[in-house]
Amino acid sequence: MMTISSTPATLETLRNSARDLLNEFDAADGLASYYTLYHDPKRTMLFLHHGSGGAVDGFLVRCQTGIDLFRPLVTLRVRGNQALPGLIEEGLTAGWPYLIVVPAGLAERLEPYLTLSQASLNLILRLDPARFRPEINALVVRGEDTAGNPRAEIRSGKRTLAVAGVNWCSPIFAEVYVHVEPEERGRGRGRAVVNALVEELLKQGITPLYNVTDGNDVSLELARQVGFVDTGAREIMAQ
Repeated sequence: MMTISSTPATLETLRNSARDLLNEFDAADGLASYYTLYHDPKRTMLFLHHGSGGAVDGFLVRCQTGIDLFRPLVTLRVRGNQALPGLIEEGLTAGWPYLIVVPAGLAERLEPYLTLSQASLNLILRLDPARFRPEINALVVRGEDTAGNPRAEIRSGKRTLAVAGVNWCSPIFAEVYVHVEPEERGRGRGRAVVNALVEELLKQGITPLYNVTDGNDVSLELARQVGFVDTGAREIMAQ
């Protein structure tokens, strides 16, 4: 059994090996597929574990992201029970803070090795194109973020009242976020910018995903109004 880490020269080779543990077309693997296979190589470290038979039975990916500049995002997949200890030992530094994102069923298996705090359970929603109805709203301005991904916002002068964009975007999926200023909530601003963003993503052939914290009924209702449906997949995000 052996754990190997990527270098700039070997990252693409290791990414190809990690594909066997992912389904890029499954919303449950959307985030892991993006950060493992497509995230900026200069800000990505990938660790593979090979089982006794030589086959890859687990990976851990550690990425510097714009989500949290001080805590690298970490996600992983394992097949069986042998890979987890070696991946954590090689891929993480004791005492260093991380943002851990894993399937809900994997979170308990991390507890013997990691101290997890501020954990939240997230529902993974996927847009159903048959339920989506484009809306015209003259207040919404469509554009792009610094990475070239679509973005939609409502502004008043220099103030951004509502904005929708993407946290990450792979060739298959994009994870949508939305923020509405407190005084603007309840006026349809969030729905308007999300609707515009979804329309742009669909034009590009990309399926939008939307993560909602369990119990956040307001966000869940907004997502349903636009056409998102619950995939049944659950994700744990913790520090």
